[in-house]
Amino acid sequence: MVPIRTITLGVAEPHPLTPAIVRRLAQQLRAIAARLHEAGYEVQTQRLATRPLLSDLATWPAKDIERYGRELQEMLAEAEIAFCSLGPALAVDPIVPLERLALLPELLIAGPAFSASVLLASSEQGLRHDAAPIVARLMLRLAQETPEGDGNFRFAMLACVEPGCPFFPAAYHRGPASLGLGLQSASLLGQALGAAAAEARQPLALETISAIVRRTLEEQLGPLADLARALSDEHQLHYNGLDLSPAPLGEESIVPALEACGYGLIGDAGTLAVAAAITRGLQSTALPTCGYCGLMLPVLEDALLGRRWEEGRLHVHQLLLYSAVCGTGLDTIPLPGDSPEQSIAGLLLDVATLATRLRKPLAARLFPVPGKRPGERTTFTSPYLTNTRIR
Repeated sequence: MVPIRTITLGVAEPHPLTPAIVRRLAQQLRAIAARLHEAGYEVQTQRLATRPLLSDLATWPAKDIERYGRELQEMLAEAEIAFCSLGPALAVDPIVPLERLALLPELLIAGPAFSASVLLASSEQGLRHDAAPIVARLMLRLAQETPEGDGNFRFAMLACVEPGCPFFPAAYHRGPASLGLGLQSASLLGQALGAAAAEARQPLALETISAIVRRTLEEQLGPLADLARALSDEHQLHYNGLDLSPAPLGEESIVPALEACGYGLIGDAGTLAVAAAITRGLQSTALPTCGYCGLMLPVLEDALLGRRWEEGRLHVHQLLLYSAVCGTGLDTIPLPGDSPEQSIAGLLLDVATLATRLRKPLAARLFPVPGKRPGERTTFTSPYLTNTRIR
């Protein structure tokens, strides 16, 4: 069975949350996880996605928000919830004072359970370009003031990302309480496409790639979708659906799925076409879906992708090109620790511009690695990150 990367509950109540609310949410998460486990599914994480904290507490002084952040971290720890997204700071709104963004690293540094983001662009309001240097500055600060710079694992710039995505750090919530699942299906797609290519003994037609992806997911995930809907009804939750993005992790890589199709190694001519074909398959199923439902290419989460990066087969704007037809933008990209703020801000603007022009959700999760220069290898010890070379 496909592993479930995350069970994500969307929290309807506004901030400030109370201990009673957090305990109730923890009980719901555990009950849902237990039912999925009984059905034979591996559940890796259980998470909460809240309404945008800085919007709910817009009139609060900074010191009171920081105090509440510490209190919320204590509530989560007592309830044994390790993952909670505080939602985005809505920088896209021109009335939001940009100095409020400085609260996000304070919250992330003090709260290891927290994820957060900045919404830099939306289809309705366009792109707020003057916020990009500030977001870049926050990323550089998190690199220096969190262990191994891992605060940037929990922080991202968002562009045209709507609420309801179960994957972090993009997740946030609006509306009634909800349930969404994020999956780890990279190896499932690799096996299906590899078997088809071995039988065909020639490159798979792009339409065939899409059909294999669609058929494989519908066959394998139909029962899970039905069970998740039943659990949503049981717990009186709105059912968001499944995010079919084949999230990789460590040695469970998305690269074999791309390279099995017969168009060479990732980075070769044809990669863009294969990425688009896989994404068409992901987005054409009859399953109830939410979130990105696109190809994810996270350099520091996918061991084989990290090796292809180290080999020089990929570079940052090549990955951005692929995201135009598939996935999530620039995800866990390792950068030199002394990267200039202007350079990082430029990458953020590139991602946000592409998102607004194409009206598709994209994000940028960039990793300035403290103390590392081009040519040096990363030395992360986190179980969620692999190591590669800074380029």
